Amino acid sequence: MTDLLSTARPGGPALLTKDAPPAEDTAGRAGPAAARGTRRRLGPGRSIPFGRLLGPVLLVALWWVASASGYLDPRILSGPGSVISTAADLVTTGRLQDNVLISLQRAGLGLLFGVTAGVVLAVTAGLSRSGEYLLDGPLQIKRAIPSLAMLPLLILWLGIGEQMKVTVIALGVAVNMYINTYASLTSIDSRYVELAEGLDLTRSQFLRKVVAPGSLPGFFVGLRLGVTSSWLGLIVVEQINSTSGIGYMMFQAQQYAQSDVIIVGLVAYGIFGFASDAGVRAIERKVLSWRRTLAG
Repeated sequence: MTDLLSTARPGGPALLTKDAPPAEDTAGRAGPAAARGTRRRLGPGRSIPFGRLLGPVLLVALWWVASASGYLDPRILSGPGSVISTAADLVTTGRLQDNVLISLQRAGLGLLFGVTAGVVLAVTAGLSRSGEYLLDGPLQIKRAIPSLAMLPLLILWLGIGEQMKVTVIALGVAVNMYINTYASLTSIDSRYVELAEGLDLTRSQFLRKVVAPGSLPGFFVGLRLGVTSSWLGLIVVEQINSTSGIGYMMFQAQQYAQSDVIIVGLVAYGIFGFASDAGVRAIERKVLSWRRTLAG
């Protein structure tokens, strides 16, 4: 077969013959990555074990340097050495352990009740039109009202005991669980529902094979936000006429200007929040191992 001659079209590109060199260097046009024969990486890169600890460790190092160099007034913000010494004293007397256990109990109960209520409400509203009409509106209104704004009313109804504290925590958790699980449920592709109907699946099979896998990503997002919300609520309710807990310990330290004790309480909250979020992340990676995401 003879070579094709290049023909010029008015206003159009020329056709290339078989032996003619390209009018433009494609390797140069594609960039250095194509010239080297390598693929450009656009993702965040490979994850490093315990890499999330880098930020907190760097923050503590900066705090230590600032304290040691005299930039921080110890009367306003105690240094890490003083905080560690105070924490050791609190552990020796048993005061820290007792308050931590009570705080964990409050946060755990609020998280349990909140997660249960949020998931039940989300499933009811997400799989039933009547449930959606009855529940979604009030819950969206509650979403716009912070749980802490309801404190005066809850104190009026429930008093200032443990029931009120757990209820405040549970309300914040339940709203986060509902919003994310409901959004995940309603975003399930309708073609999967039609396929389940075509296969004549029972209600329990539909829930197990379609609804549960489709809603798990949103459930874990809500769970992470719910865990954070439980610690935020705990910080507030433990400073309302409490006689125990980390918040109570911090409030008492405020009366005597003991900034080292306050920081011990803040560090305890931070450690528990960071550890609980990491635990939820680990469970999420295990349960949703079939997903390939940027998180790795």
